[in-house]
Amino acid sequence: MYIVCHMMSSVDGRSLTDGWHLDFASPCYEETAASFNADAWLCGRVTMQEISHAKDREYPRGLAKSPLPRTDHFAKRDASQYAVSIDPKGRVGWKTDTALDSHIVEVLAESVEDDYLAHLQSIGASYLFGGKDDVDLHRVVETLGRELKIDKLIVEGGGHVSGAFVNAQLADEVSVLLMPLVDGRDAHPSSFEVAMDKWQKPSYLKLESVEKLDNDVVWVRYTRKK
Repeated sequence: MYIVCHMMSSVDGRSLTDGWHLDFASPCYEETAASFNADAWLCGRVTMQEISHAKDREYPRGLAKSPLPRTDHFAKRDASQYAVSIDPKGRVGWKTDTALDSHIVEVLAESVEDDYLAHLQSIGASYLFGGKDDVDLHRVVETLGRELKIDKLIVEGGGHVSGAFVNAQLADEVSVLLMPLVDGRDAHPSSFEVAMDKWQKPSYLKLESVEKLDNDVVWVRYTRKK
């Protein structure tokens, strides 16, 4: 599987766009992301909650009448594209099995509530388990490739998810859209974040291309040095 981390960043490396007032930023990001023609796109829980338009843990209770097995569940194996949600505790309250025209695949920890699994089954969404209490990204990538035949995956954030893929040496390519502004807010996360207790080593990159786009945006693409 070929994995691309595609991020949008200020010149000083900040990834949260609130207060930027750049109407061209999101269309530019979506257009460049689509150019990768990925079989699946992946985001973390916070981003997926925004996409779902649901409150935290907003799903019905009482659906599970008995404990459900912690086995992967794939409701659809022939989708044109998959939306992979890294959501270990099962907090995204999806209403349907689709996010932005892509079939939803929730990545969960085995400690998730039975009612959440029953809810995902009831709406026709898929899910897989990434570990007992947390998510092993290597296991997730292997499962996606084996079960859904995903050949290209684009990781679209947030910064902790992108940082985790890079830190795990799973990102074949790092793609960054540099927006023409300096954010300057020290409380805002960077495009790639790794907790110190999980940080392993720097990820060294090889520059593949630099392209100046409209509106003074610069698109920089790197591949991982082997």
